[in-house]
Amino acid sequence: MYARLRPRLLLGLITSLIISLFSVIASPLPSAAAPAGGYKIVGYWHNFDNGSGFIRLRDVSSDFDVINVSFAEPTSSSGGVIGFTPYNYTEADFKADVAYLQSKGKKVVISIGGANGQVQLATTAARDAFVSSVTGIIEKYGFDGLDVDFEGHSLYLNAGDSDFRHPTTPVIVNLIDALKSLNSHFGTDKFILTMAPETFFVQLGYSFYGGSCVSCDSRAGAYLPVIYATRDILDWLQVQNYNSGPIIGLDDQYHTMGSADFHVAMADMLLTGFPVNKKADLFFPPLRQEQVLLGLPANGNAGGGFTPVAEVHKALDALVKGQQLSSYQTRGSATGYPNFGGLMTWSINWDKFNQFEFSTKHRAYLNALNPPAPDTQAPTAPANLVSTGKTATSVSLSWNASTDNVGVTGYTVAYGSSQVNVTGTSTTIQSLKPNTSYTFSVTAKDAAGNVSPAAVLTVTTDAPSGAQPWAPGTAYKIGDEVTYTGKTYVCRQNHTSLQGWEPPNVAALWQLK
Repeated sequence: MYARLRPRLLLGLITSLIISLFSVIASPLPSAAAPAGGYKIVGYWHNFDNGSGFIRLRDVSSDFDVINVSFAEPTSSSGGVIGFTPYNYTEADFKADVAYLQSKGKKVVISIGGANGQVQLATTAARDAFVSSVTGIIEKYGFDGLDVDFEGHSLYLNAGDSDFRHPTTPVIVNLIDALKSLNSHFGTDKFILTMAPETFFVQLGYSFYGGSCVSCDSRAGAYLPVIYATRDILDWLQVQNYNSGPIIGLDDQYHTMGSADFHVAMADMLLTGFPVNKKADLFFPPLRQEQVLLGLPANGNAGGGFTPVAEVHKALDALVKGQQLSSYQTRGSATGYPNFGGLMTWSINWDKFNQFEFSTKHRAYLNALNPPAPDTQAPTAPANLVSTGKTATSVSLSWNASTDNVGVTGYTVAYGSSQVNVTGTSTTIQSLKPNTSYTFSVTAKDAAGNVSPAAVLTVTTDAPSGAQPWAPGTAYKIGDEVTYTGKTYVCRQNHTSLQGWEPPNVAALWQLK
């Protein structure tokens, strides 16, 4: 991303066996959870003033769907604690502006890192401090989620860490665990998770992988294990297609930033997948179309590799419509990716400085596209719902997996006024009442939010073993034993107890043992 006061250069140009110089002007990229339908534009909002001008959140152009607040930063070099203080705002006014944007249907995400915010989670203690502090920031200000914009030396691969599917480097493993923990805490349906790496950390992994190559930078491709491990909870990836040296695409040719073929080649790698370090047995699988955004500077001040509007639209014509370029042919789909995610820019502030050229012209282009019809096909109902075990206070359930055209994301088990969400095909419901009949309804949900027909099963929990304390609202049957004020009573008639029907008070229902 872009530095607050001036560009930051990242060295690293690729030669035949050595990665040399890469220019990187530190700045943020956009991230966020997609608005309902259509192509989105994500922009980074400055929580500082670097000469581009300060903008109140509520005054951000309505052409942006997602606003990434940049940045929350570490309070120390290695402790993992993240801090955030709104710039040029009272806390109350900042919270009010976040809520205002959300009331307009916008998503507001906190972005962590940036050029000046190196984050290294080298220990489990740092990981836990990161999770705790980020949770506090999100809850305090009401953010919709988190954008990971780790730059510089935040991520790297130790020598011998050669398989992105099974990373061993602590800063990688701890980040993965932290992101999964945050997602679990807030819930996948509510929590937005995005990433804004540089090309050095992603596409460069096709040619060089930091943990396994000789004489190359240990950071090469270092985001790949993080993306791979979180792909099922990652809303989208917005690689910074700027401040970059030439990168080799799937055509084994170098592509240079600022042109349509660079953006098409970089996106196609993510949409097609590629062998990491050019090893066929280490294939990085493709992301979903909607998970991929093009990351662009808003103008020439915002970062190296500014791409003129016409070139951006040429790239989108190739990616979305399949209008192939003469300089690069997409490998994953010759007819295009109609569900492509959209655009990200560094930054909202530089866009305003440039008379809103980025947001207005690209919004008009995206609005003119004919987005594909939304997925309305519901998953099949879970089959063979059975109880695999029960006690007086619990019931275990299992079922066969539902099928869906795009894939099932989870299941909801409902009973009475309660429900639990599970990702697998079995669960155990706890804290139930003894000797009570429960009707369980299990439905499947897909990525588009479609819900399957329900599978239904009624199960009665076991009777408690031995005499239990008498309680109102409980179904008792003849022969049941209860205790009350230190004495034991035996049920004489089937009934459901009420307050006032305590055993000593209703001889027709209870007999002292």
